[in-house]
This record gives sequence, C-alpha cells and structure tokens, in this order.
Amino acid sequence: MMKSFRLIPPRLAAWVAIVLCATAAQARAETGGKESSPRVPIPLAVVDFDYNDTSGEARDQKAEHLSRLRNFMQSLRRDLEKDGAFRIVPLDCGAEPCSVMRLTPEELYEAARKAGARLVLYGGVHKMSTLVEWAQAQIVDIEKNVVVDDRHLSFRGDSDDAWRRAEAFLAKRLSEARPAD
Repeated sequence: MMKSFRLIPPRLAAWVAIVLCATAAQARAETGGKESSPRVPIPLAVVDFDYNDTSGEARDQKAEHLSRLRNFMQSLRRDLEKDGAFRIVPLDCGAEPCSVMRLTPEELYEAARKAGARLVLYGGVHKMSTLVEWAQAQIVDIEKNVVVDDRHLSFRGDSDDAWRRAEAFLAKRLSEARPAD
C-alpha cells in the first residue's frame, strides 16, 4: 500500500521563496554586497597566571598546584588559538615566569608590544578552601589602553579534572567575547 504525499501548495511555495530571497538580499546589503569573510585572529599575549593558596591545608601541595597551573596555561593558550579568534604571540619578559606578580603592567605591556600583540591576557587562580577555587582573567587592549574583558569564575575541586573543566570554560567564554577588530 502506497501512501500519498501532499505537495506544498504553490502559493505557500511562492511565499517561502519570496521570504528567502528578501532575507538573502537584506544580508547582502548589510555586508555591503560582499560575502562575509572570516575574521583575522587578533594577536594576544598570554601572561602566566599567578596562584594563591589560602586554604590552610596541612599537606604541602605546591608542586601539584604549579603543575596544574602550568597545564592550565598551556591548554588556555592552545584553546584560545584553536578556534581562530586569537593568534597567541610568545611573550619574552626576561624573567620567568612572566606574570603580574613579578612585573609591572608597563613592563608587561611593553613586552607584549615588542611581541606584536594587540591584546594582553593576565589573571590568577586562588584556592580558598579544600573545595573552592576561583579564577580571574582580564584582557587589556594595549593600543587603546582599556580593559575589554573581565571574567571571574569559581570551580569546585582541586583535581586535574576540575582544572581542565575550568580552563575549557574560560577559553570558550573568552573566545566568544572576542573584541571587534
């Protein structure tokens, strides 16, 4: 037994075609008649984040935290560049680590300019207790001397997995909020 299918009534099909053509014409007019082109990645210098542990835990976890922070920063640089929003430029501050706790903002911005960056990302992670950590990240446009993004996030747990989830979330949000060219 064959089922019969109803075709779209000719008037409805014509109406849909008109709407689609009008939408395409409007989109073309908004782009000046040009096809949209992919945005050029913005050169971004990523300063090593600082880490502060005020949890008061008895066990010394400094080595674990430094390892997690190093992995966090490597992943953040990779993930910010991965989707094409940013082009990560290496930062040479003369001193390692290159962080806001070691250098003044002027020194960091000068190093970023020398590296060819337009934006600088810096921040830190703070462990407040055995369960709660928070991170802050700011992006500064060094050409305009203005903060273009300021993110605060908290994450639960002090494990490799918790740090990976926090990094992935931060990278996604920073890429989505990329400033205009």
